[in-house]
Amino acid sequence: MEFSGEVWFWRGPSPYHFVNVPQDESDELAATSALVTYGWAMIPVEVEIGSTRWTTSLFPKDGGYVVQVKDMVRKAEAIDVGDIVTVHLAVEARRRGGR
Repeated sequence: MEFSGEVWFWRGPSPYHFVNVPQDESDELAATSALVTYGWAMIPVEVEIGSTRWTTSLFPKDGGYVVQVKDMVRKAEAIDVGDIVTVHLAVEARRRGGR
């Protein structure tokens, strides 16, 4: 799956940067989430922005999903809040109850 989105910052107790997954793609992910989620509706994924690739989990938010953009990715790709990035996303299958 590929999409573009704006990087935004969440100041919560553990500050993170995210990109929203567009609604159509979120709906597609939600339809298959029961097959891959390991709990709390989180979906394990491999993500690529630019030439940086990493694994993380999609977080459910407001009826869709968000992709966490780790600090090491932002530094490697010179990404800042408000930048529009192209995200390549692949769902990773995990065994339920496993890590």
